[in-house]
Amino acid sequence: MPRPTTKDELLSLSNKNYHKLTDLVDSLSKEEQEMNFPFEDRDKNIRDVLGHLHEWHLMMIKWYTTGMKGEKPVIPAEGYTWKTLPDLNAVIWKKYQNVSLKDIRKKLDNSHHEIEKIIKSHTNDELFTKKLYPWTKTTSLGAYFVSSTSSHYDWAIKKIQKFTKSLK
Repeated sequence: MPRPTTKDELLSLSNKNYHKLTDLVDSLSKEEQEMNFPFEDRDKNIRDVLGHLHEWHLMMIKWYTTGMKGEKPVIPAEGYTWKTLPDLNAVIWKKYQNVSLKDIRKKLDNSHHEIEKIIKSHTNDELFTKKLYPWTKTTSLGAYFVSSTSSHYDWAIKKIQKFTKSLK
């Protein structure tokens, strides 16, 4: 499916990809879910991938909350720029090293539903009119949500599929 351009498409693809992701994880045995990936990567296992998604949800919620108050959010995060994203992602990776897969799945489920609630609270125009909110600069609010949901879930699915192929 192409990148969403409407509220309905965004909600549909976000939920479709989220459920595809969780179904993929659930299709693995408990032992496989806990295994490290046999390939070199920043994310060493499924927990790392899901922790990454959850933290990006939290950042999106923070940007949104700050921006909708008329303030300017620090994007992507305090002390980081888009050019230093690998450094930020390394910090995120470290943050979730002592969190269990079970706990990170609960956290991810909660943050996914929180993002979904925010999306549902907006009209199609509020989501997809570019430059409507000063904090989104030249893009739309919906573009931020696409990046933090459906597109990011697609990235996670591909990474976990690479792992599942290695099991065969």
